[in-house]
Amino acid sequence: MKPSSGGRASDGPGAPSPLLIGRETCTDYARSSELEWLEADGTGAFAMGTVAGANTRRYHGLLVASLHPPVDRVVTLSRLEEAVLGPSGETPLSTNQYPGTLYPTGFQKLVEFRLEPCPTWTFQVGEARIERRLFLVPQRQMLVVLYRARQATSLRLRPLFAFRDYHGLAHRGDAVDTTVREETDGGVRRLTFHPRTGLPPLFLHHPGEAFESAPEWHENVEYLRELDRGLDFREDLLLPGSFRLDIGTETPGWAVATLDGDVRLDTSTVQELERELEVRRRRSGEPVQARWRAAAEQFLVTRADGSPTLLAGYPWFTDWGRDTMISIPGLLLVPGKLGVARRVLEGFLAHLDGGLVPNRFPDQSGPAEYNTVDATLWMFQAVHAFLAAGGETDFLKDVFYPAAQGVVDAHLRGTHHGIRVDSSDGLLVAGGPGSNLTWMDARVNGQPVTPRHGKPVEVNALFYNALRLMERWAGELGDAPGAARYGALAAKTEASFASAFWNPARDCLYDVLLPEGPDGRIRPNQLLALSLAFPLLDEQRRRSVLDRVETELLTPVGLRTLAPGDPGYTPLYRGGPAERDAAYHQGLVWTWLLGPFVDAYLRVHGKSQERRRHCRLLLRELERPFDVGCLGSVSECFEAEPPFRPVGAPAQAWSVAELLRVRTVLEEKEP
Repeated sequence: MKPSSGGRASDGPGAPSPLLIGRETCTDYARSSELEWLEADGTGAFAMGTVAGANTRRYHGLLVASLHPPVDRVVTLSRLEEAVLGPSGETPLSTNQYPGTLYPTGFQKLVEFRLEPCPTWTFQVGEARIERRLFLVPQRQMLVVLYRARQATSLRLRPLFAFRDYHGLAHRGDAVDTTVREETDGGVRRLTFHPRTGLPPLFLHHPGEAFESAPEWHENVEYLRELDRGLDFREDLLLPGSFRLDIGTETPGWAVATLDGDVRLDTSTVQELERELEVRRRRSGEPVQARWRAAAEQFLVTRADGSPTLLAGYPWFTDWGRDTMISIPGLLLVPGKLGVARRVLEGFLAHLDGGLVPNRFPDQSGPAEYNTVDATLWMFQAVHAFLAAGGETDFLKDVFYPAAQGVVDAHLRGTHHGIRVDSSDGLLVAGGPGSNLTWMDARVNGQPVTPRHGKPVEVNALFYNALRLMERWAGELGDAPGAARYGALAAKTEASFASAFWNPARDCLYDVLLPEGPDGRIRPNQLLALSLAFPLLDEQRRRSVLDRVETELLTPVGLRTLAPGDPGYTPLYRGGPAERDAAYHQGLVWTWLLGPFVDAYLRVHGKSQERRRHCRLLLRELERPFDVGCLGSVSECFEAEPPFRPVGAPAQAWSVAELLRVRTVLEEKEP
């Protein structure tokens, strides 16, 4: 379905909307530069940019390669400057932001942008109508750019290179080699660029004319999203020269960028890659679900050792333990990828240390970090979902249950970062002053913004559920002594939980039991005491907790992390790193929390069709494409007041995962 004149795409019946952006939005730079697109190839490499064509983040680029999948990411080819050649000279199709100006202004020639089957721009230059589409080849770290026109057209292409770590910026004073080596094979030219030692060369294939070397620097290219984030935002990009590419009426013009020096290409091979893309991305079924499933595929990647994992988000996250465990049900189990889910779980189990799975793997290859109390506990929930989806019971018997026994024992005796069970009440203690081991983990000047050391409410709900699952699994596996032991531990935790966490002044749960006393601020973490497989509290208190959270925290795009009216409530996500980190969990809305909310709502109110319809309405705002953000995906979080501007990472795994999972839950038949 074609969008309205404002350019917003909508989903109609049948196949999913191609997320088509019309001329009015495309030529409005303020709007089209706020709309991002993302291509991922399953290795950690990606391409990302804006509908307008300008790069607005340091992370934007046509080939952000992963040198040690899925980490060691490097912006190689920043962009291709394109211009149409005509009798009166060149007409640029590209757009860049420089200090105080846009130059060139190719976005003014845009008549349409489509996201599916891949990012596709259509330009009108006089009588010539030029289409550009780009995609990454799965698992190849290979960018394909194709150009088509309704009449014979000539383009001038100028590659712009950054060749730097994707968190950094390049500058003219850096030592670079501007030499370009050109080879010809069967009418296809292969250009080799190797501007920086220590990084691999990039190979650019095309069927055009010979490369014209004319190295220069494009200085002070500005990335205004980085300016908004209070970071350095100007970069100098190397332009080594240009080449001419003629587009026939029957065959496309093309350019392919890759790190693989052994690749040999011709036009028929490139067209076959395009056909494979169209088959691979052919969607069926309900449009919104199909769109979110397409987004889900972008987070599944393969490590250098061949094992699968999930990236927490784009463009700057790697694979995080907590995010992975929360995302497994939606990203892998909903689409039926049980074998992949098992391998992901086994991959994290291989890194168990002191009864903990890693919190994150660093951007550069190196040792994992274990500063998390809840990632391992979320793994119990992921395994529970895996088994409920039909996963192999031998995984439980031979792999997870033995490992989980060691996990519980490590928590009972105490492990890294002061994580231990308080023997007096059976509640789990997380860390000490200065530590932040829960998902609310932002720090400013080395200090936690939301100190939650002590006994966090969701951590204890997760720990209680892990014990109850161990009790169940022990019984199923014939381990009667184990079942009795885990049952007794769970009963002790359960007996302490309600009296320790109940906040009579607000008829809900304390967020955390700090050493100096309970924290009575209204946060969404208490939902986990209701939403998990083994809920805590009696029926009346469950309803009271749900009502409090719904009244104070629920928004059309997720749940606030702190109730309005609290002295620390910060609804906006603006300023530099310190200001943004200070706001991260102080009111910002997180979409993934809709999953626990819907689970809790259905547990409290029942799963009638009426209640399911109510929950479906809660997802309505998120089911349409946004006017800003990453097209086809869901951002990490949103500002806490209308218009609920998407902020944080533009594409976040657990946001997409929980929406997919919850939609599946709501589609189940009424019991």
